[in-house]
Amino acid sequence: MKSKIVMIVCLIVGLLVLTACPAPSPDSFNLQNDEVAGNLSIQMNGREVLIYRYGEEWDIVHYWPMNSPSGKNMLVQKTEPYPHHRSFWFADTVSLDGGRQVSTYNALYSGNPVGENDYGPPFMDRIRHQKISRLETAKNRAEVMCELVWEMDGTTPLLDETRTMIFHDLGGGEFMLDVTFVLKASYGNVEFQSDDVHYAWPYLRLHTVFNGENGGTIVSDMGTRGQEATNMKVALWIDYSAEVEGVMEGVAVFQWPDGEDHRWLTREYGCFGPRRADRLSGKPFILEKGFSIKQRISVLVHSGDVAGGRVAERYQQYIKGHWQ
Repeated sequence: MKSKIVMIVCLIVGLLVLTACPAPSPDSFNLQNDEVAGNLSIQMNGREVLIYRYGEEWDIVHYWPMNSPSGKNMLVQKTEPYPHHRSFWFADTVSLDGGRQVSTYNALYSGNPVGENDYGPPFMDRIRHQKISRLETAKNRAEVMCELVWEMDGTTPLLDETRTMIFHDLGGGEFMLDVTFVLKASYGNVEFQSDDVHYAWPYLRLHTVFNGENGGTIVSDMGTRGQEATNMKVALWIDYSAEVEGVMEGVAVFQWPDGEDHRWLTREYGCFGPRRADRLSGKPFILEKGFSIKQRISVLVHSGDVAGGRVAERYQQYIKGHWQ
């Protein structure tokens, strides 16, 4: 009889413990990788917020679409003029050990002509995705790590790239993407040859409904507004917001503070992004074999304008490791 009482008491205690401990909340993110199509879909709370596109049909890997909190696509994948602009992308112009100039920024034009001012695979020069080495989700966070290679002549490697992407659910459909990309000169000395403008470190090319020509507003951390006041000026971040179909939303790009000045390209037609540190921008420099160069930025997709999206506050949270 005593053993039965003890058993009943244990069952009751166990039930009370289970009742007191709430069920673990589901992860915010769901990562769906389609290797055949070359698409990694990032879904947050049941809706798609971004697709990482790495298929063979593309000259360079890129992100498209990128959806606002209300579900509007904020980026344009391919446009005229400048059909080489690729939504949200990294690219540059380099040469290996004194060889020919290779522009991954203009990699589109190294492809097979398929129409007027249009090109398709195979691309002689490109940034090629090799593999996804990490796919992880945990509560309101997701992490993706990819291995890529910058190539010339279809097969010759120039640089190895490791790209880490960390997604944070900020609630209300807002999210942050923290990106660190590392380029390693694994195959020889690599000379970077781009001018101040024609490299993406990265660039975002906004959908026309969000750009400055259609009512969007460019704002820097200094409070300056518009292309004339922000283009090629030093900044910690740039925000671009617009009212579309009665809803104000925007996207900010944060430059990680590395102790150096970074200028920014801004365009009212919707292209913007940070430059490298001044000492490495707009002038040739050599990355010696075995050495690496990296860039860390974060993309904040927010509701409201620069004030409503709390962009300045969130930049401070970002650099203080609030979302680590």
